[in-house]
Amino acid sequence: MQKIVYKPIGIIHSSYKQVEGVPIQGALSKNSKGEVEVFPEYKAGLKDLEGFSHIILLYHFHLAKGYSLLSRPFLENKKHGIFAIRAPKRPNPIGFSVVKLEKITGNLLYINEVDIVDYTILLDIKPYVSKFDVRTGTKDGWLTKKIMDDREHKADNRYSP
Repeated sequence: MQKIVYKPIGIIHSSYKQVEGVPIQGALSKNSKGEVEVFPEYKAGLKDLEGFSHIILLYHFHLAKGYSLLSRPFLENKKHGIFAIRAPKRPNPIGFSVVKLEKITGNLLYINEVDIVDYTILLDIKPYVSKFDVRTGTKDGWLTKKIMDDREHKADNRYSP
């Protein structure tokens, strides 16, 4: 199989300097601001992005070391398969977050609802489109009873380096 190599397109900045204390989902953290610094050579790719209220950030979990195929998620102490949870320690440590886009100034994107550690390497940006990205009739698996309210949940140290 061929080797896959991605080239970073920017850096995500936030107030979170370590994994512990980061909101486990940005949608539950309505006042968690950050910035996306897109490298100058990719600035032209931001054209027309300001018309979207939300964007999807794909990034590298740079603090994740190793992985296990069974792991304990933040909302439970029972182990689940890594593909049934959103833990950072994965075979390919790729993360994604839907964030609110507040404004764009040059190559800087000002965002809210951030659940990302400072200085995270950005791999890609995609627009969030409700007609494409929202599904009806979905099931939330083992999480059904865990996400009954909108309380903000923070990461503990179980995935810290």
